[in-house]
Parts: sequence; structure tokens; C-alpha cells
Amino acid sequence: MNRLADSQSPYLLQHASNPVDWWPWGEEAMTEAKRRDVPVLLSVGYSACHWCHVMAHESFEDQATAALINEHFVAVKVDREERPDVDAVYMEAVQAATGQGGWPMTVFLTPDAEPFYFGTYFPPEPRHGMPSFGQILEGVRSAWADRRDEVGEVAGRIVADLAGRSLAGAMPADRRPPGPEELLGALMGLTREFDAVHGGFGGAPKFPPSMVLEFLLRHHARTGSEAALEMVQATGAAMARGGIYDQLGGGFARYAVDATWTVPHFEKMLYDNALLCRTYAHLWRSTGSDLARRIAVETADFMVRELRTEQGGFASALDADSDDGTGKHVEGAYYVWTPEQLRAVLGEEDAEFAATYFGVTEEGTFEEGASVLQLPDTEGLVDAERVASVKRRLLAARDERPRPGRDDKVVASWNGLAIAALAETGAYFDRPDLIQAATDAADLLVRVHMDWHARLHRTSRDGTPGANSGVLEDYADVAEGFLTLASATGEGVWVEFAGFFLDTVLLQFTSEDGALYDTAADAEALIRRPQDPTDNATPSGWTAAAGALLSYAALTGSGLHRDAAERALGIVTALAGRAPRFIGWGLAVAEAALDGPREVAVVGAQGNPATVALHRAALLGTAPGAVVALGAPGADEVPLLQDRPLVDGQPAAYVCRHFTCERPTTDPEELTARLGG
Repeated sequence: MNRLADSQSPYLLQHASNPVDWWPWGEEAMTEAKRRDVPVLLSVGYSACHWCHVMAHESFEDQATAALINEHFVAVKVDREERPDVDAVYMEAVQAATGQGGWPMTVFLTPDAEPFYFGTYFPPEPRHGMPSFGQILEGVRSAWADRRDEVGEVAGRIVADLAGRSLAGAMPADRRPPGPEELLGALMGLTREFDAVHGGFGGAPKFPPSMVLEFLLRHHARTGSEAALEMVQATGAAMARGGIYDQLGGGFARYAVDATWTVPHFEKMLYDNALLCRTYAHLWRSTGSDLARRIAVETADFMVRELRTEQGGFASALDADSDDGTGKHVEGAYYVWTPEQLRAVLGEEDAEFAATYFGVTEEGTFEEGASVLQLPDTEGLVDAERVASVKRRLLAARDERPRPGRDDKVVASWNGLAIAALAETGAYFDRPDLIQAATDAADLLVRVHMDWHARLHRTSRDGTPGANSGVLEDYADVAEGFLTLASATGEGVWVEFAGFFLDTVLLQFTSEDGALYDTAADAEALIRRPQDPTDNATPSGWTAAAGALLSYAALTGSGLHRDAAERALGIVTALAGRAPRFIGWGLAVAEAALDGPREVAVVGAQGNPATVALHRAALLGTAPGAVVALGAPGADEVPLLQDRPLVDGQPAAYVCRHFTCERPTTDPEELTARLGG
């Protein structure tokens, strides 16, 4: 048993029984490397990572490899989901040196934490032109022993290069947010990269473009662009019908290994499902699509059923691998089907029907004749009752299979995304249970993740906060979730909590020129303070903060928060035309800023049918990034509600921009027309 046994991270605990003498990240490990005069082997991954498991089985569980590591290195294991700052700093170095990145990430450091050699997965023997991990270890050991000066020079150059990277030159001099021209340019760029055959952007592997789709929906709402809406509809339908979506249990896998959305990398992440749940709910709001409605609700139900923890938060992920029934862990074993397996569950006639309906073939679409369930285009009417019966029986049979492992740590930022998605989906589709699930998760974040100074712990597990401080995305996404929950419920206390977190963003994460850092000013100092405005699998902390600041300003009238949001959007102006696929959330926020965003105050007694009708019309408005405040006359928790009286004793809605309001209305249909619903 090594030093990981007391860790809270399920990923680190997976390595606690390795023969490798692992250390957690920290000063103690670096001090030990200095004492022994050996380099540091830094290995970064996460619990649902397939290739992390592969390398662990091949190398870290191997006695000979472990002996070599223990003799010549101090080995440090990091969960990237606990320490995104450590991951970001060294991933930047890996990508700069090799042109690619991924997990597991393998980096060799000096005892001063300076990187000098990089890689990702290494096999146990030479393969496909790759050296074996043993060869890498021997090479680094030899270089450290015999060419120390050269190693030091390389490390010094890398650190200097990282330190010299600055975003200051990319920001426009006036720090202005994007205008109509830049947003149109982004649309044109996305059109060029759009896959008109299969939906999505670019080729294989293909990731769900949630943030880009949100921008396109908002751009359509503001401009009426049919091209923008068509890209969302085509991509949404392709993903929903593809293998990336779990056709039996709901929920999305992390990405597709192909360009057709057929074969996924099977791990299911909370953040993907939260973002996609919200995207499909917004697509339904814009179009009334039955498919979008079904996917939004099924994805919300998947999150609550499969990822909710006993404490009310949401677990991080489900693994890609599971026992295939023989004791061997295999990727996708829980999800794929052969025709023979269909026949065993359904009988000959229904199995033939299911094979056609779900695209299951004798050749298979995955491995060893197995198929990932899809919804290929079929002509003619489908017997809905028969489909429902087949799905019920297949799901019941699948539930008997060994289940994938679950990483049950609660990550603040991802729970913020889930709160926003569940609150809106619950409000749109009259599902108070989903709104309650969002509220329970918000309660957990306040009770467990927030300290007395309104600072956030990034993670918790079993109701106990982790030791790692929140990063920018935690404060931004939790604020976004709380503001969305306030709009759905009319409970202004969530706006107050969001304000606490956004004040921390201004004090701890924002520079004088309006740029944002991913770590707080008082956080642990790394070789570089990470700073990245571009989206990855989730919105960047930078643009997520801009969005939450903008919404908070719209609800409170705070010029300070509005100015901060607009300065932060300056980087979007610079990147809109060059890299629209990677700044999607920033573009979505810019659409909201350009539209106002619209501020809607609904005044009336909660539960009054007239109030309920106005509130629903406000929530279903498609005006980009519109904020909604709900409260009784005289409510003072949210400034937008102040001095908004009833109209002739009736509940009323006020539509405003920058706190300047149109005449109030008591008619939900008129409110819908004003908000583009």
C-alpha cells in the first residue's frame, strides 16, 4: 500500500495497491526528489479514462516496472479532475512539445517541478513505432545520470517558453466584446467546418459541440439565421440517433471515435450530459422538436438515476470498461449487443425487429461482432408499443450485466452545469422532481463545498469536502447554475450566493486589464499560472465567468459586474473569426451581451395561475441569455424586481434592457412575442 490510500479521489484509490511507490502531488514529493537527487515521474489521468486503466494494468501493476520506477524516480499520481491546474500547466507543455495531448499524461520533472520529457500512453513493449515504457524510463534515468546539464537546459527553456506565453497581445486594445460583424464571421467559420453529411464539426474523433450549438441557437434567435438553426438541428438529430447516445438508458458517451457518431468512447461524464441536456432543452424551446424534448428529458433522468449521490450531488462519471462476464474488463461490454444476445432476451421475431430498429448486424459495428445501438433511418411507421416493450426488456437484461464503475466524487463546476440543466428542463417540461434535484445539489454545494468566506472546495466525496481549492470554472459554473435555479424557482437567495462567488472571481481571478486566470491569486504557485479562454469539453472558466457576470449584472443592475463581463469578452472578439469551434461559450455570451440581455421581471404571487403563466412564458422566451426574476410585489431579494407593481391588481411582466423597461404586460402571449418564444 502506497501513499494514495488516504486519498479522497477514486482515481488515486485505484492506484493505492500498485507496487509503484506513488506520492500525491505536493511539496513533500518534490522535497523527497531533491533528497534522493532523482527526477519526478508525474502521471496524470482520471477514473473513467480507458487508456489510463490500460497503462495501469500493463505497467504500474507490473513488479519489474514498479521496481525500476521506485529505484530511480519519485512517482507522483494526479487526478486531473481534482487538480485541473496541475493538468493544464503540464498539458500545455506536452502539447507544445509533441503537438498532441491526452490521458494518461506522462511527464518527467526536475525536483523543482520543471518538465523536461513528455508523453501520454506508453506500451509495455515497443509497438507501432512507439518505444516501450521501460525504454522511456531507462532513457530518462540515463539522461539524468549522465547528461544532467542538458536536462537542466531543456527544462529551463520549456519553463521560460511557458512563462513567456501571454494572452495580452490577443486582447483588443479597447477590450470591447464582439459586435455583429465578429459574430457573423464566427458563423461563417463554423459553416466551413460543418459536416453536412453527419452533423457536427470536423472529422474523427468527434466530440459533442455543446457550446457551439448554444451559440448557434442564440444567433438564430437574434438574427433569424436559418443556417445557424439547421446546423443545430442536423447535429442534434445525428447525435441523438447515433451510438454516442445510449438508446436504452439515456445519456451521452464522451465522444465518438468516428465521424458518424457510431462508436463511442463509452465513458459517460456528468459535464457532457449536463451541457447536452440543456442544449436539447433549448433546441426544443426554439423548434418544438419532439426528438429534442425526448433527449432532454431522458438525459436529465439518466443524470438523476445514475449519477446522483446519497448527499444530493452528482457523481463525476461512469467508466467505459466493465466486466464482460468472464472476469475481463472490456470497453463497452455493458452497452453493446450481438444478434444472439438479442435473440436470448427477445425471442426470434422481436430480436429481428430490434436488430433492424437499432442497427444490430452479424458483422457488428464495434468489436467481435457486437453492435452499438443506434436509430438508423427506417422507412414506414414504427410500432411505438413494440419499441417500448423491446426497450424495457433489453434494459432489464442489461441491468443484470456487471455495471461500469462510478467515480462518485462531486465536482463543484460540473454540478453547477447540472443544476442549470435540471432547473431549466424541469421548468420547461413540468417536472418539479428535476427542479428539486437541482435544488438539492445546490444545497450540497453551499453546505459542503462553501466555507465561511464564500470560497469553494473543488470536490467532495460522501459529504466531506476535498482539500483542493476551487478554480475559476468552479466559481463561474456554480454561479451560472445558481442564477438559473433562481430564475426557475423565484428563490432570490440563489442570486445572493452567486454574487458571493462572482465577487471572488473579481477579487481573486481577474487581472487589472480584465483578463482572467484559472487559479486564484492566493492558490498554490505552479511553474505557470494557468490561463485559457478556449473551451475544452466544458466552457472555459474565462467565458463561463463572463456569462455569469453578465447575467448577475442583468438581475442586479451592477455596473461593476457588467464591465467585468464586457472586458472578459474582449478575447472572444480576437478569437471569433480564427477559432470559433473553440470559443463557443464565449460567442454565446457575446450574443447575450449584444441582445442586452433582456431582463424579465415577473411580479405576482407564486402559485397564482396568472403568475405561473407569465413565468412560463418568460422562461420559454428565446431572447439570447435573457434573465428572469420572479417574486411577489415588494420583493427585494433581486433588484430587478424592485419598484415593479402589479397592473390593475394583476400579475405582470416587465421586459427591460439595462434596467430600462417597456410597458408591463399581463398577457403571456404578448410576453412570448416580445421575447421571441
